[in-house]
Amino acid sequence: MKYFSANFFYKSYTRLPILLLLIFINENNLSAQTRNAMGIIVGGARPPDVPVVAGKPLPTRDIIGNQKPAFEGQTKAPAVISKTQIKADVITDRLHHPWSIAFLPDGRMLITEKRGTLRIVSPSGLVSDTIRGLPKVYYRGDGGLLDIVADPDFANNRTFYFTYVEQRENGNGISVASAILAHDEFWVSGVKVIFRVEPGYTNGAHYGSRLLFDKEGALFVSTGERSDDGIRVQAQWLSSHLGKILHINKDGSAAKGNPSFPDSSNARTEIYAYGIRNAQGMTFNPETGELWELEHGPQAGDEINIIKPGKNYGWPVIAYGTEYSGKLINDGKSAQEGMEQPVYYWNPSIAPSGATFYTGTLFLEWKGNLFAAALAGQHLSRLIIKNNRVVGEERLLPDQHQRIRDVKQGNDGALWVITDADNGRLIRITPK
Repeated sequence: MKYFSANFFYKSYTRLPILLLLIFINENNLSAQTRNAMGIIVGGARPPDVPVVAGKPLPTRDIIGNQKPAFEGQTKAPAVISKTQIKADVITDRLHHPWSIAFLPDGRMLITEKRGTLRIVSPSGLVSDTIRGLPKVYYRGDGGLLDIVADPDFANNRTFYFTYVEQRENGNGISVASAILAHDEFWVSGVKVIFRVEPGYTNGAHYGSRLLFDKEGALFVSTGERSDDGIRVQAQWLSSHLGKILHINKDGSAAKGNPSFPDSSNARTEIYAYGIRNAQGMTFNPETGELWELEHGPQAGDEINIIKPGKNYGWPVIAYGTEYSGKLINDGKSAQEGMEQPVYYWNPSIAPSGATFYTGTLFLEWKGNLFAAALAGQHLSRLIIKNNRVVGEERLLPDQHQRIRDVKQGNDGALWVITDADNGRLIRITPK
């Protein structure tokens, strides 16, 4: 989600009565129509509903900021249109702000809901009662029960890992925990916090929070930089977990092979890469094995990055886009020596969340394509990748008019997405 700090709104004197009210409102619970009626500025929006022409850039709202791409094709890839007609079946709309899908070996799904509830959903749409035993979550703004992944050996150990925001003495922060699903599936047991992202902070913004198992059974964890000016600078601090891609073992210790930072005497050993704003998408490219990451920019500059160990991805020193106020970020600087460029960026923002590469056989023309859930954009983005460049883009599911939170490939080869709403949908995408 695009989060605005209280400091920004206090400065907007002309809208003070409405904007003060927003401090106490969870933006995720407001429809786009309600936000517009209240005069709430949203960083990123649904693209205009106009015809798409293959080979031409996709239609967008006005560009924000004046930065130029570092190379041809870094933004605004030509539009593509799938030859295969798709069928989008709403399997259920009985989910409350779902955040993540984790497939179980039998094809059912563990689905988290931000308010702190966990459910099992069958491919036919049967939704379980709330599974008991999870810890209390801090539910505000971006905070709540967030990502979930099944242990690679779930069939034998029934273990899963999840992230949630917990209240702490120094504010609140993301914790990574494990739990065991009982055989009766009414409870979880053995809940264990394996890692706490430090430091904590007092707002409810920018937690990042995607989890991804590598081939060795270690976890990649994305963390946000907590948004506000005074703390987001820690995305550049190697002594802080904020604004990072972390790499940890199942017990929370630093994973083998993590980079060393000889110029920093107090670098956290769990850090894999840094200079990240708010990454809510991570997936492996099946052709190269590389880790791809998607992160929210502010009013523009949502990024796709290929994450390399020890690399600095620039935030908040360089960026494409502007602050929510319209002010340039670091005088509009978008490149600096020693800092990585994104493979691709969106301007204006689509607010990318979950992501996956398609490896199934239902859609042969989609093989190797990257799919990104778009919250503000209200669509599923299909990206054609060649030689680590985006060479084509398509918007799927715009007719759903839903903020799309996560996308996963199911055991059946279909794509499954969830939408961020009070009556959140689980949608299965197959050939028509």
